[in-house]
Amino acid sequence: MDYLHVPPGPGAPRGLRIPAGELVEQFSRASGPGGQGVNTADSRVQLSLDLRTTTALSEVQRERALDRLAERVSGTVLTISASEHRAQRLNRTAARQRLAAVLRDAVVPPVVRRLSRPTGGSRRRRLEGKRRRSETKRNRRRPDSE
Repeated sequence: MDYLHVPPGPGAPRGLRIPAGELVEQFSRASGPGGQGVNTADSRVQLSLDLRTTTALSEVQRERALDRLAERVSGTVLTISASEHRAQRLNRTAARQRLAAVLRDAVVPPVVRRLSRPTGGSRRRRLEGKRRRSETKRNRRRPDSE
């Protein structure tokens, strides 16, 4: 596997290609069910990527990712763990898929809300509410002396 491919999406129209050499995999024993092999098989996978030094991201994408993932990164290293499967191979695949999904979501540009004119219905409802409130307050006044 030469690259980890992140599918195209907003912020990465051609997708991302992360060189396999930039990914660091560590294996350890996973907790939970596993039968006889639970104490001997290193099936848990931790996949790490340094967001500061990766060549897969442009400067804009890098800043977005570091900003959005600030709570998940340690320094500038993003680490994903996978231990839901009994087989190491399946956990490696799950970790790579999760890393791709996290990165794709992290490079999405922020949504900018453009102001628009209020609709005719909303203006009418607003004025009607003001009229009702005015009528309520007028009815609370002391009657004229006429």
